[in-house]
Amino acid sequence: MSELTVSAGLARGLLNLAVSKGADRAALLSRAAIRENDLADQDTRIPFANYVTLMRAGKALANDPALALHYGETSNFAEVSVVGLIGNASETMAEALQQLNRYGRLVVEFDGGPNRFAMDPGPDGVWIVDTREHPNDFPELTESTFARMICGPRSFGIPQIVKAVQVTHSEPDYADEVARVFGAPIEYAASRNAILIDHKWAAHRINMHPRYVFGVMSRHADQLLKELEASKSTRGKVESLLMPVLHKGDASMDAVAEKMAMSRQTLFRRLKDEGTNFETVLDELRHRLALAYLGAKKVSVNEAAYLVGFSDPAAFSRAFKRWTGKSPRDWKA
Repeated sequence: MSELTVSAGLARGLLNLAVSKGADRAALLSRAAIRENDLADQDTRIPFANYVTLMRAGKALANDPALALHYGETSNFAEVSVVGLIGNASETMAEALQQLNRYGRLVVEFDGGPNRFAMDPGPDGVWIVDTREHPNDFPELTESTFARMICGPRSFGIPQIVKAVQVTHSEPDYADEVARVFGAPIEYAASRNAILIDHKWAAHRINMHPRYVFGVMSRHADQLLKELEASKSTRGKVESLLMPVLHKGDASMDAVAEKMAMSRQTLFRRLKDEGTNFETVLDELRHRLALAYLGAKKVSVNEAAYLVGFSDPAAFSRAFKRWTGKSPRDWKA
């Protein structure tokens, strides 16, 4: 299974909250093996395991066992992720929940199917069910997610959206604090993680931003989702390993397979399963990078050839003409 990740924005928000509660920032980053620069761009990916360590170190160093709960209660989702902005620009609560399901992996990846939340309608309302496969490995994610889903709508003018809560983990020592934040009856050690919402709130209008913002943010999120999915493929991993070494002339299949801790035959088979091969991946990567370098008009043709791994400018020119039908100088002009 591919390594799960979270957005840097989610990790940064948690870090800032723990520090505001007295935790030492440098100590938190060190324990979680996260660098400050890793959090500069909120769309950067952080390994899920590091986020778990950050959460648990934050609870200890901030002396707040309910840190996850308080993170969900107090954080502004729009400051954590583009998904929060899309939610604010949605027309209704129902649409906001649909977008959360559509783009939720941009915030935090999870074990399970394509959608994290399932809807289970009933006579008393709609149960929103968290379908993570192993929720009790990290119940803090359940707490922070449900707290955010319950407290966030208050900014939309909904004082209390939830009628009941079910969680699969056992009752914590801070159960009174959970009851305060959730504001609804809680069943611990239940068979599922779910919150019950009254039918009437599905049509509640949000529109905190102009509608065009929804389209702009959705396009951005679609691109991020595409990049995230690509990074999980064998092709995406091969490209990420090739890009830093193209100019060194070390773009061999054997070298990449070694870095991926697999045999050349295994790499060949995995790329074949994705409908491609190493030579095609390398050629198309060089093509894209060459266009980017020359299009920026900051490097010469010979420099572009070197950057994409051609020691012979004539060989680069032949490849470029095969890609575009033009010589590099004609295309740049």
